[in-house]
Amino acid sequence: MFPKRKQAGLKADYRDRLPPGQSLTEKWPVLHYNSSIPRFDPATWDFKVWGLVKAPKRFTWAEFNALPTVEQVADMHCVTRWSKFDSRFEGIPIAAVMQHVELLPEAGYVLVHADPGYTTNLPLAD
Repeated sequence: MFPKRKQAGLKADYRDRLPPGQSLTEKWPVLHYNSSIPRFDPATWDFKVWGLVKAPKRFTWAEFNALPTVEQVADMHCVTRWSKFDSRFEGIPIAAVMQHVELLPEAGYVLVHADPGYTTNLPLAD
């Protein structure tokens, strides 16, 4: 199933969780496409929801951090072929953000814009 070198030293339940071609890491690799970490200024940071909503909504850093948080544990599998098991995350669930906006009936997806120019999309069903 997996090459012997990937199985060496792994607990049996971990072997079943490591996708083919992935290498397990205990570290948290930090990768930036341009090798620099974007600057962060809480005074100018904002989180905006706009588009197919009844009224756009903007959160400042303080307003956003006042939203309820959740903690979850998940395995991370990166496209650069590393995996990290049992990673602990804490953050604001999208459901908490969406309680502050009213979607229009034709809305079906969320397009997320992030620094520095990254985008991804999310079906509303998720």
